[in-house]
Amino acid sequence: MFGFCFALVPLYDVFCDITGLNGKNFNRGPAADTSVDRSRTVKIQFVTVNPSDMPWEFRPTVRDLRVFPGEDKVTSFYAANPTGNWMVAQAVPSVTPFEAAPYLNKINCFCFDRQPLEAGSDVEMPLVFVVDPDLPEHISTITLSYALYDITGSAEVSKNSTSDDKGPASL
Repeated sequence: MFGFCFALVPLYDVFCDITGLNGKNFNRGPAADTSVDRSRTVKIQFVTVNPSDMPWEFRPTVRDLRVFPGEDKVTSFYAANPTGNWMVAQAVPSVTPFEAAPYLNKINCFCFDRQPLEAGSDVEMPLVFVVDPDLPEHISTITLSYALYDITGSAEVSKNSTSDDKGPASL
């Protein structure tokens, strides 16, 4: 029974990746060279969520942007650790409508890496993205949502292992 439950998480991730269900978007790295479609704009909304056990302040620096499909855009998210303890967080993205997920390409995202942050510190974390010009015409608004989780207690996370990370919070 334990093995079955343990295997469900990666199977669900594969299912979501294949179908686009849950708006999960795992695009990494540069998108293919495309031309900018200046005939229309797409509104990108940014939303953040913290579970009840995550004490950090976490928010987008801007709530929404208008972009041309094919245009590289840069924005950032603000995070602050108001606790008296060093912590590590991981952001998990979700895209809605789920149909838009394959067309939103994150070139550089703080969600790709763990984010260590000293007690009382804050940081702006970058996001570079592009909306694929092949985005269906009926989609005019995309919401990119991030949930920020405390992973400090994870077996793989220790202060020594993350101090060499090159993420923005360890600069």
